[in-house]
This record gives sequence, C-alpha cells and structure tokens, in this order.
Amino acid sequence: MPPAVGGGLAGSELRVRRGRCGSQAARAVGPDVAVEAAARSHKRPAPGSRHFEAAGRWALLALVTLLSFATRFHRLDEPPHICWDETHFGKMGSYYINRTFFFDVHPPLGKMLIGLAGYLSGYDGTFSFQKPGDKYEHHNYMGMRGFCASLGSLLVPFAYLTVLELSKSLPAALLTAALLTFDTGCLTLSQYILLDPILMFFIMAAMLSMVKYNSCADRPFSAPWWFWLSLTGINLAGALGVKFVGLFIIVQVGWNTISDLWHLFGDLSLSLVTVGKHLTARILCLIVLPLALYTATYAVHFMVLNKSGPGDGFFSSAFQARLSGNNLHNASIPEHLAYGSVITVKNLRMAIGYLHSHRHLYPEGVGARQQQVTTYLHKDYNNLWIIKKHNTNSDPLDPSFPVEFVRHGDIIRLEHKETSRNLHSHYHEAPLTRKHYQVTGYGINGTGDSNDFWRIEVVNRKFGNRIKVLRSRIRFIHLVTGCVLGSSGKVLPKWGWEQLEVTCTPYLKETLNSIWNVEDHINPKLPNISLDVLQPSFPEILLESHMVMIRGNNGLKPKDNEFTSKPWHWPINYQGLRFSGINDTDFRVYLLGNPVVWWLNLLSIALYLLSGSIIAVAMQRGARLPPEVEGLSQVLLRGGGQLLLGWMLHYFPFFLMGRILYFHHYFPAMLFSSMLTGVLWDTLLRLCAWSLASSSLARGIHAVGIVSLLLGAAYRDPEHLEMHQLLLSTTLKPKQEAQSCFFHFLPK
Repeated sequence: MPPAVGGGLAGSELRVRRGRCGSQAARAVGPDVAVEAAARSHKRPAPGSRHFEAAGRWALLALVTLLSFATRFHRLDEPPHICWDETHFGKMGSYYINRTFFFDVHPPLGKMLIGLAGYLSGYDGTFSFQKPGDKYEHHNYMGMRGFCASLGSLLVPFAYLTVLELSKSLPAALLTAALLTFDTGCLTLSQYILLDPILMFFIMAAMLSMVKYNSCADRPFSAPWWFWLSLTGINLAGALGVKFVGLFIIVQVGWNTISDLWHLFGDLSLSLVTVGKHLTARILCLIVLPLALYTATYAVHFMVLNKSGPGDGFFSSAFQARLSGNNLHNASIPEHLAYGSVITVKNLRMAIGYLHSHRHLYPEGVGARQQQVTTYLHKDYNNLWIIKKHNTNSDPLDPSFPVEFVRHGDIIRLEHKETSRNLHSHYHEAPLTRKHYQVTGYGINGTGDSNDFWRIEVVNRKFGNRIKVLRSRIRFIHLVTGCVLGSSGKVLPKWGWEQLEVTCTPYLKETLNSIWNVEDHINPKLPNISLDVLQPSFPEILLESHMVMIRGNNGLKPKDNEFTSKPWHWPINYQGLRFSGINDTDFRVYLLGNPVVWWLNLLSIALYLLSGSIIAVAMQRGARLPPEVEGLSQVLLRGGGQLLLGWMLHYFPFFLMGRILYFHHYFPAMLFSSMLTGVLWDTLLRLCAWSLASSSLARGIHAVGIVSLLLGAAYRDPEHLEMHQLLLSTTLKPKQEAQSCFFHFLPK
C-alpha cells in the first residue's frame, strides 16, 4: 500500500489524528486500527516544527476570519435606505430603545440585540422604518447593520473550526470556508438588519460547541469538557431565543446527547454512579441552563417594554393592564356591567381582537348587503358598542332611571356606537366559513328587528349572576337561530380590510373562538374599581405570549410585490428574493446564492448518500479495509453523518409547515450542506489519491482537486449576472442601475 498522502494546501496528514481533547473520529476507528495507522505515520515532529505548524493553523484561521469580515463589511452602508425586512426589525430595535410594547411572531432575543447595538452605536430610536426604500438620511443605522454583519462574518470561521474538528483536515476546513465566504446569498443576508445572521450565528456556535465537547469525551468532567458543554446550552438558548426554528438545532444536540448517553450506558467499565453524573451534567447544561436563559430573555423583554404600543391589541385585557399608557393601566372602571354602558368586547382566543364594525357593506354575492362586522386587533372607536335592553329604546343613562345590571341569561341588544346599527345575524351563509351564519350591522338609529336579539351567558355561572368586567367569560346566543357569536380567525379579502371574519356558529360547543370578555367599560352612573388586582403573573404572561406568537406565525401572509417560494425551490437556487428596488431607488439588491456553491452542495448530498451507503454496507458485511481507508470512512460516516442530519433537520420540516415561506428560510440548512461538501470532497480526493501507487502523484491529485474546488467557489459567472439583470429589469424601472448581489462584495 502507498504511504499516507499529505494534506495538500495545508500540509496536513492523511492519517486520523487526535485533537487536544481527543478525536471523535479517531476513537471511532478502534484501538487496533489507530495503533496500526500510527505505526505507518511519520515520526513525531520536533518541538520547533510543532510550534511552526500551530502558528500556521492560527494564521489560516486569522486569514479565513479576515476575509469573511472583509467581504461582509465591504459597502455595508449601501444602499442608504431600508431594505426588505429592515422595515420590521429596525423598527423593533427602535421600540426597545423607546421601551414601546410591540408584537412579533418571533421570540425577542434577536430584536433586543439589534436594539442594543443601535443604542450603543448612538442611534436614538427616532427613525420610523415605515417602508422599504425610505432613506435613512442623518439617522445612524450602521451600528445595527454592523452588528448583524459581525455575527454573519463569524459563520465562516465557525464552519471552518467545526469541519476541522470533525475531519481533522485543513483542506476540508478551507474548502468549507471558501464555499461560505464566496456565497453571495450568505454574504447578502449578513449585511442588513435582519434576524437571520443572528439565528445562524447561534446555530453554528451550538454546532461547534457540540463537536468540541464530543472531542473531549476522553476527559469527562474536565474544565474544557464543562466549558464546551455549558457553551452548547447557552447557544441553544440563543438560537431558540431568536426564532422558533432554533428547535431544529436543539433536536440535533438532543439526538447526539441521547446517542452519547446510550454508549456510556453500554460501557461496563463505568459504574452506574458515573453514568448518573453524566446524565445529570447534561440535564443541567443542556436543559436547565437553556431554559433558564430563554426565560430570562422574556423577563428582560417584558421589563424593558413597559409602555403601551402597537402590540397591545394582540394580548388579553389583563396583560394590557400592566402597560404604562394603556387605557387599562392604573385604570378604574365599573366592576359590573349595566344597561347603557359603552363597552368593547374582546375575543378570548389569542390574536383575534375586538368585536368591530364600520360603515362599509358586504359586497354583492356575499350574504346580505348589510354593514360589515369583523374583529380587529387594534384599539379603535369602531370597537365601541352600547349594551341595551332588547325591548325598549329608552336611554338607560337617564338620571331618572335606576341602574339596572346585566345578568347571566338576559336578552340584550348591542348597538354600534359610531353607526347606530345593531349586531345582527340571520340564515345567510358567512363570507368564508361554510355552515356558519353571517353577522352584520342592521337597523337605523338602533331600531331593527328580532334578529338583533342576543342572550348573554356567563360560562359556568348560574342564571341571575351579574357580569363582571374583564373577568367574566361570556357568550352571545342568537335568539332566533340559536347560533353562537364567534370569530373563525380567517382573514377577510381586501373588501373586508383584511380583518378577521365574525360568524354565528350553529355548533354550540364551547371554544375560545366563541368566548368573549368585556374590556373597556364606561358608565357614569356606576362607581369605579382599580384594575391593579387583575394584573397577571410572569408565568401567565410567558404562556400567553407564546400562544400569540404561534398563532401569528401560522397567520403570516405575503406582502405586495413579494416573491414567496416552496421548499423544493431552495436547494436548486430556483428563485431569489428582492431586497431593494421596488421604490424609486438607484441601488438594487437581489438575494440569490452562488450557483457553483449551491449546485455543488446539492451534488455533494447525492454523492454522500451513495458513497456513504456503499461504505456502510461494506463495513456491516465485515469487509476488511486498509487502516487508512477505514479511518477516512469513519470520518465520512461519523462527521458527515452529523452534518447530513443537520441539513435534514433544518430543511425537511418546512415541507410540513402551513405558514408562508421564503427563500431565506433555507440558509441554516445551506450552512450544513456546505460543511458536508467540504468533508465529502476532501475525503473522496484522499481516497482517490490513496489508490494510486505514486506518493508524489497522489499528493498532486489531492492538491489539484482542492485548489480546483476553491477556485470554482470563487468563480463569477457573467451569464448568471446577465440573468439577474434581466430579472431585475423586468420587475423594476429600466433606467435604474441593476445591482445584483451576486457581485455585491466586489468594488464597482
């Protein structure tokens, strides 16, 4: 057999070598093979040579990091206007600086870090971030872009170190770094005020920490072992704290941990006490620590955002009572509902909102052409209703009439304050939900018909009980049809102002969709009570916020002029995403990956499945492989298997999601496919080189292969740029300059 082939560019050895804490790949080969491979290896280098090799490794890491930062920070200030979702996440950073409460479908950590970066860099939170294309002018936005670019730049060295730890091969690590450095998709996504670079930073940091603590398995409970294990837990909390898709890296670390514990449990040289210590350490560092940090981010979030803002209406009345500036904060309102009171009625299902009406009518062909009734998430005068008796038009607020409280089981009429039309239902079908009845506003100045009558019921209460503001859970039963007032949660078309559908359901089962509470309550004839006693506890706030976020995620809809995509589009780089250029701007940004990198990644996944299956079958059948081949095979199966699992976990779940999807959702998976590409091609080239008889020729083949892949990753395709320009010219004004992100990191 020929001797071990050199490492080509970096001069690394083909044989499997241990890291400072021991190599996972080396342990996988087995002791006999490791000894045999060591016997074939060269003599231990002199101390001076080892120092020189270590310095070279640090220099390569510094070079990779420097190149990553240089490409991400090049022309970072361009364009000097809002690009794509900067309008959301920049605005949310401003909300943190101003301590204004808002609602978002993602956990708060990423936005908090953006706000902190803006605050520390001198941004005062006064820019409105109204829409893409708005000029930043004198506002300091570079701190927030620079923060995101910094985290995006660290993805490259993190991937480099992860592949180096899994494969112990500098060429594989360098190839991975080149793929990510010269991928224009990763580059572009890192340059703007977005959550994606922050999310990918924590995902890659968690992956690196996991492989590092795996490599310390031969020194359990040592300081490095505890450090990397704890850092893994911290990064898991960070990933989940930015977006819920951080759950995917948690699943990967969890699978690795279960596999590790199962292996330890089968090691009869370890006592059950020692196995118990391993289990306890992982519970503390990978479950308790992440949960504590994740919960702490919400504690900070609620503590900072203590002022009323645009997100109030998404949450319950009790939640809103804790926000300074909200009309319920430190408020005093009448405790019991009485006739003549002006009220708002809020649905108890999260993110449904208030019972609402306006002067617009249902269009032709949608039930009766009467006034629309919807639910609306925000505070509005059109949310106000007057509660009246069903059989009289007299004014209950007349001082000559005594106060009469509304009780469980009463027949009432709800009159819309702004339009004086009654809440009404009939046997016409609802606009969107089949077999439900339409709800409208009907009548003139409060005078309608018997279809305006509703029986008010308090859930789990006896007839005759008074109805308490905020605390009583009530239902409205239509007297004529017997149906229950509720909201389907479905979004109406533009004729309904994209508010939510209100229906009267004939199904009487109690659900949150059909349960309401009275929030605002105005009645000058009644005494007021303080609402401080109704403020919820922190666990209640935490649970409610998650319910609202989950529902908001499922209800996301695409913006105008925006390209959505399907998961199968992503690996083939089928369609990108326009970041800038929809307005009258002179700078265009289009998110699309480097086709050489993305198609190479796709080819690598197919090749890995083929070669990995062949090797796994051969080893399972007991085929005798030379030590060098067996060592490389174990690197490919173990290290490559971890990366393939990461790609699958961050890609395939999107096929099951019902929410709107965009191209940028694939980029965490793309990181794993790029790392797999580095490991696969380095291993395949080494196996090809090993099969040759000539040692010098083998080294040359490996070196030429790696260099060719490195140059291919940096290749610029003029036809690809021309295609981008054509795409942009068909969607934007032709006189504007077409600036593709495919060359975004290059000077003009």
